[in-house]
Amino acid sequence: MVGPIPLIRLARVDSTQTFLRRHPELHPCAVMADAQTEGRGRQGHRWESGEGQGLWLSVSLAPPDLPPGILLQRAMDGVIAALAPTGVELGLKWPNDLVARKDGRLVKLGGIIGERVGSRLILGLGVNLAAAPELPGRAFPAACLADLGVQALDRTQLALAILDRWQRLEPISPPAFRWPAEGHPFRWEGGQGVCLGWEDDGRLKATTAEGIQRISAGDIRGLSN
Repeated sequence: MVGPIPLIRLARVDSTQTFLRRHPELHPCAVMADAQTEGRGRQGHRWESGEGQGLWLSVSLAPPDLPPGILLQRAMDGVIAALAPTGVELGLKWPNDLVARKDGRLVKLGGIIGERVGSRLILGLGVNLAAAPELPGRAFPAACLADLGVQALDRTQLALAILDRWQRLEPISPPAFRWPAEGHPFRWEGGQGVCLGWEDDGRLKATTAEGIQRISAGDIRGLSN
């Protein structure tokens, strides 16, 4: 039987991800912070993480035998399952963003990154709970769970619920929706296509001007309607 992962809570840190990179002796172990000064997201984007505004969590685990794309999708599915008691309809935007619908449009609530560091996998999560940053020019604006009517959550209990699911990263109930869904047109920097489905390895299958493609997360950026 797998025991619970130790959880360290910090008042302030540069980033939970960087903290665990600096401390290989903390394994397996998780760290959450009330605030981050240098939070980061996918493709090097800065992740705003003000004090008490969200869940900023990283964990050092043994790497599971999964393709990187599906690993992060399953990790975000675990986050969605942990947030199910809020009653908000949450979805997964390809490749691994936490999204919801607000006023008829898609909004981004959170993101996840994963890094192999030697024999460790470090997962890093940011979820906007009480506030969201202003990010001009983004195809999908940032939002927080409070915008969707969710009352204050116990961040420690939420972190523990997520960590429990991350220890296994097994398939669980699919999210309420995925974007893009099959048949949905989408664009990215330098191209466009129509979704033909999500592959078992996490890639996105699409028909484009060049024919049918199976797209990995690193192949394109700026996914939008």
